[in-house]
Amino acid sequence: MNPLIILSGPTAVGKTSLSIELAKKIGGSIISADSMQVYKGMDIGTAKITNDERCGIPHYLIDILEPSVDFNIALFKELADAAIDEIIKYGRIPIIVGGTGFYIQSVLYDIDFTEHDEDPEYRRELTELMNERGGEYVHKMLEDVDPEAAQNIHFNDHKRMIRALEYYRQTGLRISEHNRDEHNKKSPYDFCYFVLTDDRRKIYERINERVDEMIDAGLVNEVKILLSEKANPGNISMQGIGYKEIISYLKGEISLDEAVDLIKKNSRHFAKRQLTWFKRERDVIFIDKRYDNAPLE
Repeated sequence: MNPLIILSGPTAVGKTSLSIELAKKIGGSIISADSMQVYKGMDIGTAKITNDERCGIPHYLIDILEPSVDFNIALFKELADAAIDEIIKYGRIPIIVGGTGFYIQSVLYDIDFTEHDEDPEYRRELTELMNERGGEYVHKMLEDVDPEAAQNIHFNDHKRMIRALEYYRQTGLRISEHNRDEHNKKSPYDFCYFVLTDDRRKIYERINERVDEMIDAGLVNEVKILLSEKANPGNISMQGIGYKEIISYLKGEISLDEAVDLIKKNSRHFAKRQLTWFKRERDVIFIDKRYDNAPLE
């Protein structure tokens, strides 16, 4: 079995710096499991690692798509599988780093997404409904057909809601049942799955600080450039936290202060959902920064 290391945890917990240190120690290459860092030009709002910060460590699935392209879990798995094969071919150890738990799960347990193609027309219909009536409305649609999936998917997680409704429309089956069956598979990898955690108040404080730093670094201008050159508000990329709130500000719907407060609030809620997700995962090793402060050896 091929080796695989996973380093995950909530946003702003410190995964990036630790992943570089780990990769240096074991001869690893990093695969980003972030649904937004795949996009070119989306640097500030995603806290994307810079070339200098990579310290020469090879990184995959960063800056590979235009923001107008819809990224989804099936495409992530396809690209991540290919990256793992390449990393192993070069005699290095693949390290998946990111906070998107479902993306990680898809690779770790080789979840099959090839049975059903996407339905672009239905996806556009659902996206329009979200824009017109809000995520809560579409979430209620999901709750009606798949209560378990609705319980596990927040109404702000537009991509997963769309995928779940699309799967039900195509198959008549609940994606929650499909995911449970797939999750019961054994992993094809010899893996270690680490989840980095910290005191929740500290995580929230770092989130608030990070958002302020993003604004100071020019997040508003980054969104303006994206909308003028590469994307439109309806793209999935522009539904990410930090981007949709700034778009509302640019439309005159809210003030900049309100947008900043919303980014902080939505990021904190996202971190809370991430922690809940990882607590349900199996075969996970938790590393609590409050107690595990020794450097890697």
